[in-house]
Amino acid sequence: MVEELLIAAIAAGVGVAAYAATAARVVKQYERGVVFRLGRLREGVRGPGFTLVVPGIDRLRKVNMQIVTMPVPAQEGITRDNVTVRVDAVVYFKVVNAADAIIEVEDYRFAVSQMAQTSLRSIIGKSDLDDLLSNREQLNQGLELMIDSPAVGWGVQIDRVEIKDVSLPETMKRSMARQAEADRERRARVINADAELQASKKLAEAAAVMSEQPAALQLRLLQTVVAVAAEKNSTLVLPFPVELLRFLERAAPGAPGAPGAQPPPVPPPVEPGTEDAGGSGDRAVRRRLSPS
Repeated sequence: MVEELLIAAIAAGVGVAAYAATAARVVKQYERGVVFRLGRLREGVRGPGFTLVVPGIDRLRKVNMQIVTMPVPAQEGITRDNVTVRVDAVVYFKVVNAADAIIEVEDYRFAVSQMAQTSLRSIIGKSDLDDLLSNREQLNQGLELMIDSPAVGWGVQIDRVEIKDVSLPETMKRSMARQAEADRERRARVINADAELQASKKLAEAAAVMSEQPAALQLRLLQTVVAVAAEKNSTLVLPFPVELLRFLERAAPGAPGAPGAQPPPVPPPVEPGTEDAGGSGDRAVRRRLSPS
């Protein structure tokens, strides 16, 4: 009798252990469990830890609640200003409602991927090339809203969307490089012209000061000679001011306007009709003086 009871107890223990082995489930910290009993959703989502289900009747599906990083394949499209580009992006999303993620959509990862590709193509067609290159923050926000709108009904929340790279054709890259080079050249010319304007104003002020003191021009000439001689050159180019040449011309003896210079003699006037055909002035004077 005792042996029969012992065997029955052992058999019951083995049965309970087998039942517990088949009914026991472990849900990890980053997961949530959704239980279906005979194909129907049970109320409540199983949290992390140890849980039991009815073997053969209940079915437990685990849903990862971590943030998923999903790359969006590069999409080729034409921008609003008729430029062909290839744009790829990355989507960060997570499941916020495990039951909706299982029931409302067959495969929420595939659904989010397809929605991201479609939205990215739509963004490419609505944007200009300059917006894709420089105004990515606004495009990322618009892309996030486009993906998040249908994903809310799937129990999925879009955390962030980022445009990674924009590939341009080689011809467009060369055109943009030429445009940037031309713009830099334009700015360089404007800066040079501004510098010339400022330098001309300063030179005009310096000329006005030197005109008040003529000796300042000679001192500036001597400074120039000293600066050139410091380079130890074999050839020395000495600028000579034109004002000094004019001063020397006026100071030369016999020159017009020089001190003590005699004016040139004035020839006697000749009356018209008294000169001969040869045009000799002496014959005309003798003919006029001889008595006739």
